[in-house]
Amino acid sequence: MTVPTFLPYFIMAGTTATFIAIIYGLQRSFAATAWPTEPRNRTFLTTLIVLGGWFFLALALSTAGFYHVESGEMPRIQYGLIPPILIGAWLIWRSEAMARIIDAIPQPWLIGIQLYRALGVIFLILYAHDKLPGLFALPAGTGDMIVGLSAPFVAVAYAKAPLKTAGLVQAWNVLGILDLTIAVSTGFITAPSRLFPVEFQPNSDLMTILPLVLVPVYLVPLSIVLHIASLVKLHRDREP
Repeated sequence: MTVPTFLPYFIMAGTTATFIAIIYGLQRSFAATAWPTEPRNRTFLTTLIVLGGWFFLALALSTAGFYHVESGEMPRIQYGLIPPILIGAWLIWRSEAMARIIDAIPQPWLIGIQLYRALGVIFLILYAHDKLPGLFALPAGTGDMIVGLSAPFVAVAYAKAPLKTAGLVQAWNVLGILDLTIAVSTGFITAPSRLFPVEFQPNSDLMTILPLVLVPVYLVPLSIVLHIASLVKLHRDREP
């Protein structure tokens, strides 16, 4: 599979900008708390190490070709996708430290940061260049753009009227998770592997190699964890 020349620049620039925006937002959120300086700095540093370590692990495995398989092999992309989601969900529901972090982060930030989902336009561009199958690219690209471009508007609406727009935030999060679920499912179906012997031309093999593989093994689980955090925070804020 030939990687288009523009693709590495687009994905790496988008992923790097997303990472910087998340770290900056966390730093601002922590700074606005009444936490003592030492615990606040320790929490921020730990969060930075976890997010950075996860990114470099995903990058290292992708560079080594771990996620790329041939049609007769079992897929391995799930090993980079599912564990971060399960770990993130477990921490959100069970960890007191994570609960404090979520409490410190404003709900509008949890929503608005997902503007980066608009980067999903790349799927539509690659489909137009006959590099990705329509079964995957059309719903994934369209869904990501809808969720990403609507994120700032939902965030602003909630900031202005939290009680009136709680239902909107809940629906937006559910839509975001549904979009990612459809994208992952169609990505598996259209990728060459032993599980799905039907051959698509073009297939979604490009999603298993750098740089595009960073989407399913980093950005997708990150997005799902952010959605879960937003829903949990919404529930906690509505509790009496």
